Amino acid sequence: MNSPIHAPSPPSSSSSCSYNRPPPCLAHASRNFKFPLLLPQAIRTSQKMYRCSGGHVEGSTNTNPLKNYVVGRSTSGWFETQPLVSEQLLNRRLLPVEALVTPTVQDFSDTPLIGDDKIGVLLLNLGGPETLEDVQPFLFNLFADPDIIRLPRLFSFLQKPLAQFVSVLRAPKSKEGYASIGGGSPLRRITDAQAEELRKSLWSKNVPAKVYVGMRYWHPFTEEAIEQIKRDGITKLVVLPLYPQFSISTSGSSLRLLESIFRDDEYLVNMQHTVIPSWYQREGYIKAMTNLIEKELRGFDCPEEVMIFFSAHGVPLAYVEEAGDPYKAEMEECVDLIMEELEKRKITNAYTLAYQSRVGPVEWLKPYTDETIIELGEKGVKSLLAVPISFVSEHIETLEEIDVEYKELALNSGIEKWGRVPALGTEPTFISDLADAVIESLPYVGAMAVSNLEARQSLVPLGSVEELLAAYDSQRRELPPPVIVWEWGWTKSAETWNGRAAMLAVLLLLFLEVTTGEGFLHQWGILPLFR
Repeated sequence: MNSPIHAPSPPSSSSSCSYNRPPPCLAHASRNFKFPLLLPQAIRTSQKMYRCSGGHVEGSTNTNPLKNYVVGRSTSGWFETQPLVSEQLLNRRLLPVEALVTPTVQDFSDTPLIGDDKIGVLLLNLGGPETLEDVQPFLFNLFADPDIIRLPRLFSFLQKPLAQFVSVLRAPKSKEGYASIGGGSPLRRITDAQAEELRKSLWSKNVPAKVYVGMRYWHPFTEEAIEQIKRDGITKLVVLPLYPQFSISTSGSSLRLLESIFRDDEYLVNMQHTVIPSWYQREGYIKAMTNLIEKELRGFDCPEEVMIFFSAHGVPLAYVEEAGDPYKAEMEECVDLIMEELEKRKITNAYTLAYQSRVGPVEWLKPYTDETIIELGEKGVKSLLAVPISFVSEHIETLEEIDVEYKELALNSGIEKWGRVPALGTEPTFISDLADAVIESLPYVGAMAVSNLEARQSLVPLGSVEELLAAYDSQRRELPPPVIVWEWGWTKSAETWNGRAAMLAVLLLLFLEVTTGEGFLHQWGILPLFR
């Protein structure tokens, strides 16, 4: 298997270390976009918007419609603003929507306001076990999600039994991994820190807002965050998944959970919201990633000879080819944009992209990270800089899988020098850019995304939960709520699963009776009657 290594032009005579020049936006024009730009690309706050097209990058500049917000305090003590946004502009960009009812909340004392609205930002993330005792129930929640293990509809009732089986089977090895990084995942602590820094950044930009964290598979669950949002009386909500690139299995899973929560709650139906599904193309994010890569390259004796190794979390190939997941196309464009920014800084190292963390027997996106590392060693690469491109927080897949497993594999494969770019965490440029993304989305909160595809491409990639799911996922299924443990006993849930287990046992016995011709049904003379 050949990895897509982007290798360079003749060495420069001014350097003792030879290096090549990777082509910008390599093969971008030939990519097969299953869902080509279904949603709008990035809008910028007086920043350049990168767009890769064919063999070059085009830049354009937009003005932040909220940059001139006037924020003050009235005699009643509430924050008031008068956004200097052109109503004509909004009417041209957006479809008309019906006025939404703002719910009445008694206690407004500790929640900041913009005008008559209370702004909230919901950060969505995966979640992770905080102790070793949390590992097995966390894995159960993970594998009970149909977006992680997709079963045919006929066998959907096996989702939770299968999740229980897989989680019990994988728990011992997973516990070893978490034990090696301190006994639990740091994801919640880091995400909480990101939320606090984002809140500070928004306030510093004259947008007082509350920021919430909702995890998909562990505490604080998304349901818990939504309950706090309701208690705080939030009237406008910006949903911001902490995944730079959209995937059905990450952002999509969290959004479908939100959809099911929103559908059944009158308060949430009336609360205006919008979603920023991906933000990998934002200038601030690209520059933050480039800064980290440039810094780590300086740690090598000969930086120009280092292979930049982008490692992204993998997804099953069927998600991309059959369900229309845009993850692969967005990931490749993200790498192109980062390399474009590095090239502007005269950094022209060879680079490659591979995918890690595959589970199960199905085919995942290729090339695989482990196989690519071995291949690079065989080709004589001596210096490798790993870049965890799809992660903005340190967790098990960076601290254990990359730092321990892949590093050991690299050194055993002939690679002599290894480095790793840290996850973004609370890097100031990154956090400030997230704040800008939230601010840019505010004029569109509660408004439907325009349906004209050409017009969409110049707007923020916004839309309601329902719109985004309809655009991204052709196999939508309702998701189960998070479950902590397997239930046995006399509860309604337990009886359902006990009954299904009993039915499976009966079917298995019948199968053995028919195939072997032996058993108590044959002994009683029942089955021969049906021959």
